[in-house]
Amino acid sequence: MLRGDLVATPLTNTGFLALGSVLASLVGTTGASMVLIRPVLQTNRERTRVRHTIVFFIFLVSNIGGMLTPLGDPPLFLGYLLGVPFTWTFRLFPHWAFQVVVLLGLYFVWDTLEYRREPLAARRRDLAEVEPLRVRGAANLFALALVVLAVAVRDANGFTLRPIVEVAVLFVGIFVTMLPAVELLRLRGGELGIRAPWQFFWATGILSSFLDNAPTYLTFLALGQGLGLAREVVDVPHAILAAISVGAVAMGANSYIGNAPNFMVRSIAEEQGVTMPSFFGYMLYSGGVLLPLFVVVTVLFFR
Repeated sequence: MLRGDLVATPLTNTGFLALGSVLASLVGTTGASMVLIRPVLQTNRERTRVRHTIVFFIFLVSNIGGMLTPLGDPPLFLGYLLGVPFTWTFRLFPHWAFQVVVLLGLYFVWDTLEYRREPLAARRRDLAEVEPLRVRGAANLFALALVVLAVAVRDANGFTLRPIVEVAVLFVGIFVTMLPAVELLRLRGGELGIRAPWQFFWATGILSSFLDNAPTYLTFLALGQGLGLAREVVDVPHAILAAISVGAVAMGANSYIGNAPNFMVRSIAEEQGVTMPSFFGYMLYSGGVLLPLFVVVTVLFFR
């Protein structure tokens, strides 16, 4: 567990978000959110303007950061279990990097303006109450590294982790009621008119904003498989799978219910006295910040 209270400058907060954006792909968006949210709140407890920091935390650490490995977010892990190579998600690095850099830059400017509006007493108290960051349970990081290595090596030597498969069967079983719809999409998906990468990106993303992104990923993967396009990876083109993956992971940040960590982070922040936006208030943030970003992502990557 990470504990400490640093000086809550815009640079410090941006550093936390950057760290979380990387960590999310290594330990998952939920894991990274739970590791970092408390030190972020502790660092900012002397400040009076914190809401925007938690909102951007949800954007980056709880969602977009988990795009680079199957360990980052459940949809990508499901894809891995269905045959997507572990290293395939490295193809999403440009999508990940662009969104992370843009959001970090925007956050730094936003937090700089908010920091200048902080009462002088709050800034003095923040400078006076400093505690170095400390990691408790650091030995567990070694065990985590072994887990990452074991999953990655599976593709190289054919080693099968039977317990992971068993858990996966149970996990997919949760969505058993979707199977008829998934199969229908596989067989008749071409009749819906969704064929281009940008269409998959937005269709997957919009549903992932309000439904669990894992079954949404499965649904649109089945739709792509039913189109009879190039069978480059799990029977779909690379561009289609990239659009589905990015849409499912990134647009989970559009609402509190788009991804499980979103609501957990909100609840923890409110317990610590941060006044968080309402459900629709949060969507004003995501609509004003993320939707324009996703339009640019569409133009750059999914035309």
